Amino acid sequence: MMEEIVTASWLNDRLQEEADQFVLIDARYDLADSEAGKRVYEKGHLPGAVFLNLGKELAAPAKEHGGRHPMPEREQLEKVFGGAGISADKKVVIYDDQGGMMASRVWWMLKHLGHRDAAILDGGFTAWKEAGYEVTTDISEPAARPFQAEQNSEDWPIVDVDYVKAALENEDVLLIDSREPKRYRGEEEPIDPVAGHIPGALNYFWKEVLADDGTWKKEDELKAHFAGLPSEKEIVVYCGSGISACPNVLALKKAGFRNVKLYAGSWSDWISYQDNPVAKGES
Repeated sequence: MMEEIVTASWLNDRLQEEADQFVLIDARYDLADSEAGKRVYEKGHLPGAVFLNLGKELAAPAKEHGGRHPMPEREQLEKVFGGAGISADKKVVIYDDQGGMMASRVWWMLKHLGHRDAAILDGGFTAWKEAGYEVTTDISEPAARPFQAEQNSEDWPIVDVDYVKAALENEDVLLIDSREPKRYRGEEEPIDPVAGHIPGALNYFWKEVLADDGTWKKEDELKAHFAGLPSEKEIVVYCGSGISACPNVLALKKAGFRNVKLYAGSWSDWISYQDNPVAKGES
């Protein structure tokens, strides 16, 4: 089994010896431009990497409820991941160029569906390119493989709005808001129509799991980062639409927390229900 986060040098060495055992996923994506990732992929990517569009292939159409990037049905994900060449015996490494935010979402989806051997490329495409490793414009066309999902994997669960509402009255559950502090406090909201946060949620901006050079912090640093959280409690993580929450889910797991769940609809789902309470400031 791979570590959850692998370096460019580690990956390059493995690809020299056993490239046929790996599937590389290019997950670069721009929340403001759904086609930006495909354009940069076409300009250069890791050899053999397959591009997956986080806002289209890996998200269901947005509706009244469910958030801006709803989780697709199991059958769609099986088709997309299988079409990318992923099967149970393949090692999957996902990369982006946004600090791991997009890659973490794809990584989490694979984990949620039961795939055992997936990892994120530390530092993403930039780290690979700066190390001088091969970059290509050749478009990979992998052979489709059977991808058998294990829906609602017990180790990587999803919760919905009703679960979160009930959690507001449960002292054994903590809510973590992964958005930047200004959005959490409700001082600005550049994406969603309502500013603020779910009452009682604690703010742990997802970028704080990264070191100054943009690589992931080590396990002891992550343990220090989350030291104020009681390890015995259940933790539900959310963000704007279930994407930037995923780096925090991974970081919490690496810090030793076991009972961690993702509110996939997140803030954009929460505010789609007019009766749901909204808090502002540090409360």
